[in-house]
Amino acid sequence: MMQGWVSSADLSIFHEFEPPPTGGGHQFLRAFMRQAQLQGFQIENNYLSRATRACLLNSFNFDERRLQLLKRKRVLYVHRVDGPIDVYRGRDDGVDRSIHVVNSNYADRTIFQSSYSLQKHLELGMEFRNPTVIMNAADPDIFHPRDRVAFSCNRKVRLVTASWSSNLNKGASVYQWLDAHLDWDRYEMTFIGQSQIRFKNIHMLPAVDSYKLAKLLREHDIYITASKHDPCSNSLIEALTCGLPAIYLQSGGHPEIVNQAGAGFDAAEQIPKLLDQMIVSYEEYQSLISLPTIEEVSRKYLDVLGLL
Repeated sequence: MMQGWVSSADLSIFHEFEPPPTGGGHQFLRAFMRQAQLQGFQIENNYLSRATRACLLNSFNFDERRLQLLKRKRVLYVHRVDGPIDVYRGRDDGVDRSIHVVNSNYADRTIFQSSYSLQKHLELGMEFRNPTVIMNAADPDIFHPRDRVAFSCNRKVRLVTASWSSNLNKGASVYQWLDAHLDWDRYEMTFIGQSQIRFKNIHMLPAVDSYKLAKLLREHDIYITASKHDPCSNSLIEALTCGLPAIYLQSGGHPEIVNQAGAGFDAAEQIPKLLDQMIVSYEEYQSLISLPTIEEVSRKYLDVLGLL
């Protein structure tokens, strides 16, 4: 059980947390947990006490045998689903079918992180219990635009991307094209995280914790993401929350997240022209960043969980 969590609570979160730096699911659930606690809710991890009123199951990242052992009738079970994960990973490992079985066996309600995710599951013939869509949000104590480096055309434009996974569907081929074709007298670019490809011109940094990531994002101007079939990219949300407009692959949940605060591409060759357009109207793109706050998102979660 995580330090500071209690054994008698209103809400249980079934999720195997890992220490940072870790992916988006860990970061979002930590931010949600803090918001719920601020509202006075007691939270436990991977346990169901007699006082537990609701249980949030995260995707497949928990011990189903433990849930089956502890499951009680008077608890409302809500399943947080992303993906389809097999589509996202580019191989059929049966993960989505396993998640669908968990949903059928335990869930009273389902939260999807994007409309794309919900519709893609339906296209694959998977219906989930009482679905609703709630986008993720970043922790505002960490990710915010305050004290960010001001944009200027009198220096190189600073591009950045981040990926905690080395999966090639995270956009490596697009970044490789940029590495070979961008005008490096005009741009500089940083890649934060893991990649199977080594770059010549793009500066590479290892995965960092959220505080260091937020600081790095605020030192850059434009976020680029080329991940495929990404249902709700937390790194994209974090970059926008730090005040960076985005250029994104038109895939997955990216268009829903960015909305008017960026521009989408279908091929890497389109990116230089999109950068030109964004630089000319940078402040306008930046002003159109509009995301739900973690307070709003947490309230929606608590409502679906029957706690409000």
